Amino acid sequence: MEQTGYRHKVQYYETDQMGVVHHSNYIRWFEEARTDFLEKSGFSYAWMEEQGIVIPVLFVQAEYKAMVHYGEDVLIIPAVKEFNGVKLGLSYEVRNARTGERTTTGTSGHCFLGRDHKPLRLKKEFPQVYGMFMEKLAADVSL
Repeated sequence: MEQTGYRHKVQYYETDQMGVVHHSNYIRWFEEARTDFLEKSGFSYAWMEEQGIVIPVLFVQAEYKAMVHYGEDVLIIPAVKEFNGVKLGLSYEVRNARTGERTTTGTSGHCFLGRDHKPLRLKKEFPQVYGMFMEKLAADVSL
């Protein structure tokens, strides 16, 4: 069974001399998968910023389970794990797209701010965005 998520082909510049993906790239992949999820949900980063919603990263963490090499395809599967209307917690699972082997797991934390950089309460000011995140959290499924 094929899982859904964000597919990424490992590029040469993402690897070290041994052809293994450098650890810093996983954080970029998490962002790519998060951006893809928001676009598919109808609330892209561009749309949110146009509305005055800023979503800074509070923290990010990755745990490496197996090496990923140049030329391989990976599937990055994000999921909403925490959401209270002001803060958002996501988990990520990186899998080899061909074998399904889990290579990396991670998390990131975010908050929602207005243009004034003060906390934004999505439930009150953007109920449609709030509802989408609550739906994903309640479903406890991958984005």
